[in-house]
Amino acid sequence: MRIGIDARLVHYHQAGIGQYILRLTDALASLDHKNEYYLFQSRKDRTRLVQAPNFHRRVLWTPSHHRFERLAMSAEMLPHPLDVFHSPDFIPPRKLLAPNVITIHDLAFLLYPRFLTPAAARYYGQIDPASRSAAHVIAVSQSTKRDITRLLGVPDENVTVIYEAASVVARPMEKGEAKRHVREKFGITDDFILFVSTIEPRKNLPTLLAAYSRLRTVYKNNARLVVAGHKGWLTEEVDQAIEKFQLADKVCFLGSVPSSELAYLYNAARVFALPSFYEGFGLPPLEAMTSGTPVIVSNVSSLPEVVGDAGLLVDPNDVEGWTVALHRVLTDDALCAEMSAKGLARAAKFSWERAARETLNVYKKVAGK
Repeated sequence: MRIGIDARLVHYHQAGIGQYILRLTDALASLDHKNEYYLFQSRKDRTRLVQAPNFHRRVLWTPSHHRFERLAMSAEMLPHPLDVFHSPDFIPPRKLLAPNVITIHDLAFLLYPRFLTPAAARYYGQIDPASRSAAHVIAVSQSTKRDITRLLGVPDENVTVIYEAASVVARPMEKGEAKRHVREKFGITDDFILFVSTIEPRKNLPTLLAAYSRLRTVYKNNARLVVAGHKGWLTEEVDQAIEKFQLADKVCFLGSVPSSELAYLYNAARVFALPSFYEGFGLPPLEAMTSGTPVIVSNVSSLPEVVGDAGLLVDPNDVEGWTVALHRVLTDDALCAEMSAKGLARAAKFSWERAARETLNVYKKVAGK
């Protein structure tokens, strides 16, 4: 088979879907030495993403998230004969000679349109025609599959759930070593709560800030709150919460952190917390569990599916519930040890090798049609 994969987003943003592309293609290269792969990269991206003889770099001039993206890609793809084309960012060319597989990571933009800027709403509005034209859809969780069939009307048999997995840098390490590195690199010396995500409304950071404020005032707990992730959009509520609760010198905003440094943060943290309103999969809590760190997540969308019984689940709107959960994990060593062991066992169920094998099966099925 000649398999094409749209890898342009790696150049623009290496979080989220960019990481999905990198991890999946690496795993496919380790698994499949027979089929020919063509990675369609941005013209500005000079790197060769996969160093394998059956993986070939191709260049597209069409930028990601452009309003004429689907039309321009249709013209650019004409000279490239393929048996299947995979769009990991779900937006395929408008017309394509090869059957198209799309990955839908979440439908937050349909469920929570108030969390989007007008430009983002226009772009993601293309999901309906994209899902109808696709030969097959990959969903990253059962929760996302339910949303796809319910909101987009895609037949159940045309959607396959393929779970993601943690980054290769997420691993358990000696806690003392991790804490020393975090102290030297970031100047963080205390026990800390870790939040990892782009800062945007869907991630619900204001609830965590409110709970953290109560943790300090009611329980007199002086653990730090560390936020790793760049500012995305509509962040005014976060700024207002920082001012309201007088947390400017209590919360450590690190901005975007490389994966290699995140590994130390995951291991050094006392607890990982994600009060998100909605997640298509929820990679950061899985990476925290892979590192042996206890996790507290919202009890909605895919998060219970990923975390299972290994973490604490709290309503994303329940500030008091988040306060109590944080206090429990920060003060109960036995609970921490139990959650760490369960998290490691749970995380071991997810692997990129399995994701690559199941994705390759989808390619074969679609090309066979």
